[in-house]
Amino acid sequence: MTFKVYYQADKTKRPVRENTQSLYLEADSEAQALLMVEQNTDYNIEFVEQLDDKALAYEKQNPNFKLTTF
Repeated sequence: MTFKVYYQADKTKRPVRENTQSLYLEADSEAQALLMVEQNTDYNIEFVEQLDDKALAYEKQNPNFKLTTF
């Protein structure tokens, strides 16, 4: 399954919506996706969203779409 993870790059600063970034990754569950990001980054994770086929097709239209691997 593909997940989109919304995050702030710096845990020490107050989250600001305009600074939210995202990454995409493959995982077996939402919990595993969250754990992968927590173990491999210092990001302040805001939300993890599982992408269905339509949402994934839409996201792939973005030229910046890239699956993150750890």
